[in-house]
Amino acid sequence: MRIGSHELASPLFLSPLAGYTNLPMRLTLRELGGLGWATTDLVNARSLIERNPMALKLVATSPADRPLSIQLFGSVPEEMRDAAVICQELGVQGVDINMGCPVKKVTKIGGGSAMMTELAGTARLVRGMVDAVKIPVTAKMRLGWDDDNLTAPDLARALEDAGVAAVFVHGRTRAQGFAGTVNLAGIRSVVQAVKAIPVIGNGDVTTPAGARHMLEVTGCAGVSVGRGAFYDPWIFRRTEALLRTGAEPPEPDFTERIRVLRRHFSLYVDFYGEERGARYFRKVAPWYAKRFGPAKPFKQDILGILSRADFEAVVARFLEWRRQFCDESGELLPKYQPAPLTPSFLRTGADGPTEGIRVPKGPVEVW
Repeated sequence: MRIGSHELASPLFLSPLAGYTNLPMRLTLRELGGLGWATTDLVNARSLIERNPMALKLVATSPADRPLSIQLFGSVPEEMRDAAVICQELGVQGVDINMGCPVKKVTKIGGGSAMMTELAGTARLVRGMVDAVKIPVTAKMRLGWDDDNLTAPDLARALEDAGVAAVFVHGRTRAQGFAGTVNLAGIRSVVQAVKAIPVIGNGDVTTPAGARHMLEVTGCAGVSVGRGAFYDPWIFRRTEALLRTGAEPPEPDFTERIRVLRRHFSLYVDFYGEERGARYFRKVAPWYAKRFGPAKPFKQDILGILSRADFEAVVARFLEWRRQFCDESGELLPKYQPAPLTPSFLRTGADGPTEGIRVPKGPVEVW
């Protein structure tokens, strides 16, 4: 598996997810193993050119965070070109163009999914970026604007001619948002449309078996995991083992989950500072809690943390409270075991619609 001149250790990728795929998250996943390539949160090209502090925070990285691509959104060719040059100067291994985001604030300026509606103009914009940098340029797209405009195969061909090194395809249209199921046949049509560049599939991959299924059915060269990695940070290591050996490792035990929870929290505090890091981590800790079994007090208490001490106190209280649901060896009794991860879990969460990683609500036109 190669992206430009970069040979990857595995064909598994971390998808960018706004507000989540920051440096602490990426480092946590890399330490667990199996991740071949990661991409930052989407960044406004103009904001990066203006050196906006928030934009610079989004693209912050470290030597352990490799290989890495910065994802840009925008529709002004000169801005996208100049932002790509900045990405190269920052020392990352690639630059990715967001052509899939369905959110209005992105599409209304001609970025995200709107780029799939004007193939010739998009190809010209991309060629300008490719010509301006030496690092590989990739693109993340959906299948099209809606079911009547499935432009992904034609766009992928145009982008390959323009010089992109790879394309990532989320198997839904812009009109679908995050509803329905991923269209594997649609991803396969993009694989069949290009000549030589790798196509990486994306959407609803929550288990190693799901990743292998996508590879087998679509013929894609790799799989990019988004929300599935937030509920199972070990998914890359477990999937890599499945692809290599044919045997899927079990999910990690509770002790390992607590260890990684603590490590992830520590990285947040190191990156954002103690109080801000603790505040931001309030929306991260519930991901782990979904695989803890009974965890209502933990999910409530974690919302009040302001420091390392607060965090450790919440964990200690939870560990003591949880003992009532365990056997003598400390394992959860069978009736308290968490349900298996499934694609529908990503959209609703184990405990109802408000428990999943939130996506915009209402018609996609008003997102």
